[in-house]
Amino acid sequence: MAAGIQLPGNNETIDLQQQVFRLQALLEASRQVHSTIKEEEVLESVLRIVVRELEMAGAAFPGTGFAYGDPIESVPPNPDPAVEGANGLSYQSHMVPVFPLTDREGNRMTELVVATPEGRPLTIYEADFLEGLALQAAVALENARNHKRNVEFARVQQDLDAARAIQRSLLPQELPRIHGYSVGYRSITCYEVGGDYLDIVAQPDGSFLMVVADVAGKGMASALMSTIFRSAFRAMAVSAVPLDQLATRMNQHHWHEGEEARRRYVTAIFMRLYPQEGELEVVNAGHNPGIVIRPDGSACLFEAAGTPLGLVPGMRYSSERCPFPPGSRLLFYTDGLTEAFRGDEEFGAERLMANFSQCSSSRADGILDALWTAIGEFVEGGPQGDDMTALVLCRAAAEMPA
Repeated sequence: MAAGIQLPGNNETIDLQQQVFRLQALLEASRQVHSTIKEEEVLESVLRIVVRELEMAGAAFPGTGFAYGDPIESVPPNPDPAVEGANGLSYQSHMVPVFPLTDREGNRMTELVVATPEGRPLTIYEADFLEGLALQAAVALENARNHKRNVEFARVQQDLDAARAIQRSLLPQELPRIHGYSVGYRSITCYEVGGDYLDIVAQPDGSFLMVVADVAGKGMASALMSTIFRSAFRAMAVSAVPLDQLATRMNQHHWHEGEEARRRYVTAIFMRLYPQEGELEVVNAGHNPGIVIRPDGSACLFEAAGTPLGLVPGMRYSSERCPFPPGSRLLFYTDGLTEAFRGDEEFGAERLMANFSQCSSSRADGILDALWTAIGEFVEGGPQGDDMTALVLCRAAAEMPA
């Protein structure tokens, strides 16, 4: 038996006319409750119906700040279910009619607490009406909360879409035309934005400065750090400092950005191409090895010359030079390419190098297409687990038209 509710005796019945009236009243109340998608308006509407139309002394949703009519004394929010009756909860030795509002999964969102006139028990009609109202209010409240979450999600998604567009715009929008060479890149983020970075900057002496970098982690935090990295790199690139000094300065700059930046350290591989001389200068700051395949099949591997940027202060980096004769090809990449998975099997560096060295195309775009096709066939439609970026540079075996 529900505490605080007066059950009908022999002289009290609910006839058909009363049931019709109750259903009509409940239908109208339901219409009012569902007429809004704002949580506060749902709660206010329920309280007005309880006090004005059902003529209760007061009503409240404890813990929400919403109340109507006479104050309900000493009603704490989220009462202990251990003292709960069927439709009432014990507060200071008396029973107060309480009607929980639960979501579709049975989780309690709040509860409707009612103060009856002069503290009398609820009639069976009133209890039945309040139970129906609470059910409708629960649906409306959950819908309002879901709508609010959807609006917030849509706003976040708009911001992420804008951030993605901005980050894409920071990549090279027009590749340089280098006589006798073809250069291309591809960069695909795992989420809306990512921590991979790639750039190509023409130098006053006719050389070209290139970089492929990977900020630790994924997502928005890494994307912010890659933007900071870009600003520093661009500022130093125009000063034409030697490549080893550029890496050293980038390391110090990232270290001085603070503790959070150090957690988002950056692996990077820097290269200066001297097209007339057919020579490369490379500094690898804790990045995946860069590789050059010459036309005779010999390879030049650029291993790390120091720790990732921002990890150890005072680190000094050294550069190495490598000839880049006609018919050579170069690949710089981030570990998203090698860490593509099919189940527990990794695509791996060996498979990447094999596809790169054996590719029949002699142009950068063709090689990039072949690599992405090989990775896609390997993962068999599986999800991308990390940002994927690659830079390919090819030198023609014969003179290419300007």
